[in-house]
Amino acid sequence: MEELTKSENSQENAYQSIRGYVIEAQRQVYSAVNTAMVSAYWNIGKSIYEFCGENDRAAYGKQILQYISEKLTVEFGNGFSVRNLRNMRQFYLAFPIRQTASAELSWSHYQLLMRITDEKARDFYEQEAIKSGWSVRQLERQINTMYYKRILASRDKESVAAEIQITEPKPEYERIIKDPYVLEFLDLPANEHYYESTLEQALIDHLQKFLLELGRGFSFVARQKHFNVDGRHFYIDLVFYNYILKCFVLPLDFYYVPPKAILSFE
Repeated sequence: MEELTKSENSQENAYQSIRGYVIEAQRQVYSAVNTAMVSAYWNIGKSIYEFCGENDRAAYGKQILQYISEKLTVEFGNGFSVRNLRNMRQFYLAFPIRQTASAELSWSHYQLLMRITDEKARDFYEQEAIKSGWSVRQLERQINTMYYKRILASRDKESVAAEIQITEPKPEYERIIKDPYVLEFLDLPANEHYYESTLEQALIDHLQKFLLELGRGFSFVARQKHFNVDGRHFYIDLVFYNYILKCFVLPLDFYYVPPKAILSFE
């Protein structure tokens, strides 16, 4: 029994040691890609601003953006829609000094920061995200719960600052294949297997039985349906259609999707 325990411990130690190398490699790749993205998108945003002028929605600016988008999409993939190009321009306008856009934050971080109109609040969130090493989900939660205003008003700032680790623990490492922006930048196709959950796969494996239990009129439409709402990416795990009620059914417990996305579903 003692020898068996030693063998199991040895196997686990070997696994944990090798796993550490994989995680560190993933971190390095994720960091390198995001650093390249932030740098490239800032430069693209600067160029768009210089070519299109103050108003990129005027006829001249629209024409240039459409032309650039079409050419880049043919050559480099789907990450260069007119919407995304406008986001890059907005990135440059929000952080006009290149050095203020930190390589420690990802493009997904900056997608959130750009939406903050208050410059002081935006700078605060950026510096806090860098200092505290917030993940994208942690930053989003802090913005949504008005952390900036709460920390300014609180007498117990340490407790307010520490609560994020409980309410939204930071993942051990970011999975590069789960970031839609990274996939677009590398021109890699989104793969449904990147996003599978145990519950979703169990439902797929027993789909016929599951549909019968849902009731009359249900049909399966899609899995991992992708939405892009105001530059944010969402994935619906499973999508059904009820031909009696003539409406789509989205099991939102799997993944939060804003009402705007549901209303625009086709």
